[in-house]
Amino acid sequence: MGVRKLKPMTPGQRFKVVNDFVAVTAAKPEKSLVVGKSRSGGRNNSGRMTMRYVGGGHKKAYRVIDFKRDKHGIPAIVKSIEYDPNRTAFIALLFYADGEKRYIVAPNGLQVGQTIVSGKDAAPEVGNALFLSDLPMGTVISCIEMRPGQGAIMARSAGTFAQIVAREGKYATIKMPSGEIRMILVTCLATIGVVSNSDHALQVSGKAGRSRWLGRRPRVRGVAMNPVDHPMGGGEGRASGGHPRSRNSIPSKGYKTRDKKKASNKYIVERRKK
Repeated sequence: MGVRKLKPMTPGQRFKVVNDFVAVTAAKPEKSLVVGKSRSGGRNNSGRMTMRYVGGGHKKAYRVIDFKRDKHGIPAIVKSIEYDPNRTAFIALLFYADGEKRYIVAPNGLQVGQTIVSGKDAAPEVGNALFLSDLPMGTVISCIEMRPGQGAIMARSAGTFAQIVAREGKYATIKMPSGEIRMILVTCLATIGVVSNSDHALQVSGKAGRSRWLGRRPRVRGVAMNPVDHPMGGGEGRASGGHPRSRNSIPSKGYKTRDKKKASNKYIVERRKK
């Protein structure tokens, strides 16, 4: 798994760094696990723009991912590692022993032909999904549930991982990718290993057009607007500054927006570093 730097044959390729896709083994997705995906263009149900700088982009099909890993005790063979346009990580196609096919978020080191399993009796090996109560201390994990049976919602993007640092009673203490240390119920599932495509952060798009392919339209800086449009707008010439804030006057750069009375605050042992 790595990246490839292009020769500067055109201005757009001069600084372009792309994925080499060495880990990807299949060109087309499994048809039975693909559904259509519509785009909103940032408009709501009445056709009004509610999200700016959204629109266009290449057509995508959604791959249905199994985040719950609820086929406990049934072994599955990894058939292929595939690219997914809807996420930064690669995905793996599994063929279960009972004939069912499912996609999962692929961890680093998962090989085609490898057998993986989930549940209480699974071995602590890469790709297997186990309950936090059954994992050895210090294990590197990803695709973690926040509530039992909810499905993985944390540490799912390329190259991310968390680590078990302690376990006491019905809670396990996990160090999250952000650096936050928090408690999660030991009855929650997690996948062993680091999420695949670790070199995703090293990619360089090289040109504005690639952002348009991803459905991102040009973003206008607040200081370039008029006072009527943004709190940081206006001024003579290239005046910039004032207190950094959003279009809705919410301060940025260090302003805390989390509710001090939020119920889940008691599960956070240590906040993430600034």
